[in-house]
Amino acid sequence: MTVWVTKELPTRLESHFGDRVVRCFSERPASVYAMLAEAVARNPGGEALVCGEQRLSWQALHDAALRAAGGLAQRGVACGDRIALLLGNNVEFVVATLAAAALGAVVVPISIREQMPGISYILNQCGAVAVVHDADLGERLPPGAEVPRLRLRISAGPCPGSEPFAALAGAAPLARPARVAEEDVAAILYTSGTTGRPKGAMLTHLNIVHSCLHYEIVMALGPADRGAAVVPLSHVTGLVALLMVAVRITGTLLVVPGFKARDFLQLAERERMTFTVMVPAMYNLCLLQEDFAQRNLSAWRVGAYGGAPMPTATIDALAAKLPNLVLMNAYGATETTSPATIMPPGQTSAHGDSVGRTVTCGHIVVVDEAGRELPRGETGEIWIGGPMVVKGYWDNPAATAENFTGGYWHSGDIGSMDRDGYLYVFDRRKDMLNRGGYKIYSVEVENVLCQHPAVLEAAVVGKPCPVLGERVHVFVTTKEGMSVTADELIAFCSERLSDYKVPESFTLGTAPLPRNANGKLLKRELRDRLLASLQGQP
Repeated sequence: MTVWVTKELPTRLESHFGDRVVRCFSERPASVYAMLAEAVARNPGGEALVCGEQRLSWQALHDAALRAAGGLAQRGVACGDRIALLLGNNVEFVVATLAAAALGAVVVPISIREQMPGISYILNQCGAVAVVHDADLGERLPPGAEVPRLRLRISAGPCPGSEPFAALAGAAPLARPARVAEEDVAAILYTSGTTGRPKGAMLTHLNIVHSCLHYEIVMALGPADRGAAVVPLSHVTGLVALLMVAVRITGTLLVVPGFKARDFLQLAERERMTFTVMVPAMYNLCLLQEDFAQRNLSAWRVGAYGGAPMPTATIDALAAKLPNLVLMNAYGATETTSPATIMPPGQTSAHGDSVGRTVTCGHIVVVDEAGRELPRGETGEIWIGGPMVVKGYWDNPAATAENFTGGYWHSGDIGSMDRDGYLYVFDRRKDMLNRGGYKIYSVEVENVLCQHPAVLEAAVVGKPCPVLGERVHVFVTTKEGMSVTADELIAFCSERLSDYKVPESFTLGTAPLPRNANGKLLKRELRDRLLASLQGQP
């Protein structure tokens, strides 16, 4: 039986980001690099990183990061510069991220599913001076003329036109890590919005440190813990909840290049994994493995999840097969640097429809349309405040002003909080789909489809899926006298969108899409049509 020893850290009110007063941990590391330096000091010989056959101690990982930082500095990358990472889950991602922290540079992870137009936009919008990429993704990088500020391309393997990542190790280690302020930006993560253009959320050192401490406290994590990064390290969950948390607790990060349930379970058993954060679909896929019950997963004590509700049947099945596994819902977003709420240990069964309670230093209010706090139990929009809430969007003051009020981020989610402080989320952001934990904004897909010469209008809705939760379905009205096939539209989208955003099914026709008297598209009617058409199908 798992014994929980949850530490408490002293807190105090502090002023940050100009006009915010937030509750902070009074005893905390000053930066991401400070966490790494503390890890090396506490446990230099301890295992820090496992990725395939590669194993690095904390001392070795620290040394590799300083050499990479020295190599970047030798090539002109300075404190404050943006370094883009087009990397999958691998050692280079971890080393480059920690090298940027030592250098005081800003790391900009990009999903490896992103295509050239999206990559080009991100590189230009953040003004990246360098990109570190997987060798097989080099062809997706835009030509130099399209990204004039990008002067350095580094590949994690042989790639024409890029310098090998291994060459960075030949430089002298960075002699003096940069001194950064807590409110300086450590990472920029791009998140789509209702305009269809991604916004660069600025994660500061203060944000990241507090999120790491929240995970450490609620999950009772320590040096003996071994966390598996099965979600992309380029996403906020992988970057913060797994990589950065491993640094904070001086534990071991088990890097999984790509999730396959059978391979994951083999690794979890072999490496004695103790915790991870996954989307519910991944847990479902694990349960479908025939040998699941025969696996020795006794070390696995914390199973966090987010991005979608966990079906009651899945919770019950996991409890039956892994009685010592403590499931914890964690609700948050890129703008909250991962967790805003975490389910307290042992409360998932009693509060299965809740996303947990507010993290120690966070503050959540449910407000009406005028931004006025509502009484407990009433339904409204969820606003989130605290030291883990980002200070805004990179070089986008209009979006920052629209989405933040007095340090509170407008989640766009509709929910309520009960008298005991448990938060409930009823509806997601408008027009957003959730495909196996990957968030898809309808307008982005619709905008791409409307670029096709045969498409008059398009409307994206979620098609229910028992494994992924939702898949992308589109209602398309074609222009008069023109026709197009579903396969042609899929090919068109595949060249312009990340693969998980590409529609998988269509309803094609010539009739206008339904709208109300004000011209607003009636997506509820389209969802009802889709569900009706699916009745009776297997």
